[in-house]
Amino acid sequence: MIFRTFGWSFAVTALGLIAGFWYGGASALAIVAILAVLEISLSFDNAVVNAKVLQRMSAFWQKIFLTIGIAIAVFGMRLVFPIVVVAVTSGMSPWGALDMALNDSDRYHAEMEFAYPMIAAFGGMFLMMLFLNWVFEDRDIHWLAWLEKPLLRIGKLEQLPVVIAGATLACVGTWVADDAHRTNVLIAGLLGIVTYILVNGLGELFSNPELTEDEAPKGPNGLVLATGKAGFFLFLYLEVLDASFSFDGVIGAFAISTDPIIIAIGLGVGAMYIRSMTVFLVRQGTLSEFKFLEHGAHWAIGALAVCMMISIGHHLSEWITGGIGAGLIILALISSIILRKREGTDKPAVELESSHV
Repeated sequence: MIFRTFGWSFAVTALGLIAGFWYGGASALAIVAILAVLEISLSFDNAVVNAKVLQRMSAFWQKIFLTIGIAIAVFGMRLVFPIVVVAVTSGMSPWGALDMALNDSDRYHAEMEFAYPMIAAFGGMFLMMLFLNWVFEDRDIHWLAWLEKPLLRIGKLEQLPVVIAGATLACVGTWVADDAHRTNVLIAGLLGIVTYILVNGLGELFSNPELTEDEAPKGPNGLVLATGKAGFFLFLYLEVLDASFSFDGVIGAFAISTDPIIIAIGLGVGAMYIRSMTVFLVRQGTLSEFKFLEHGAHWAIGALAVCMMISIGHHLSEWITGGIGAGLIILALISSIILRKREGTDKPAVELESSHV
């Protein structure tokens, strides 16, 4: 099972280490390994949320995610996307940005840092909408019951996630962003909100409308599987979600290396493991077995969204944002294990639902 799920990741790791050694010797090989670990540690919450979405997709769209999606994640988001962003924000051609990346990495890093507030606004608002829609969603199981249940009651107000995200963006644009970035931050953040509403809404709109619940295909977990247009929009949703996570890691990687090729190789290797962990969580039914893991991942995403908003005007170490996310997931995992033990001793269901750290 492990080799079947992580086989491609092991192969890419070997190729990545060989490529790093061929490109820059032993020091480059070591940096590739460090960057891969950085990417994995910062993006585990991404894998958990990906798994939640992936288990709703048909086998065909799962394969698309694991083939084309991997190519987009490894090459598109870790190499091509940063170059395109630098080209757009600096007013040069993509070829000029590529030449700068290869021959003037310090300037390339500076251009990416200048573009970061806009990227953080877009990604932060997208992730905030994801978190807010989840936290206001009705559910049977609560992790932080003392907090989640009151938020659920508040969330009965229509369009509250849009209201909160819009108010947050207005505050960030007014008090956090500097004069050079304020307008672009507001536009990018608004695009992040619109993108979430559009992609998520289209996925729900085309979710097998011609089939009844009994006729629609279901997975082993009993969830109705998305096929056709619904599967396509879920695929787009996953790719935008990955983009929101990935660019923050690219910026953080420059603290370790300024060479974009080394960064792309190292983060690409890490991205492969995130994909493999996503598949592992789905195939093992981990989210059903550890019931609070999804909760921890969404709270980590909410924390990341807030950190991205703060980082528009104030530098935050990627280890801080990654550490908060990892800490929340670890706490959720511990709570899940405690819950399983209580279920094994036939505790009343009311007590189980209110379990929290």
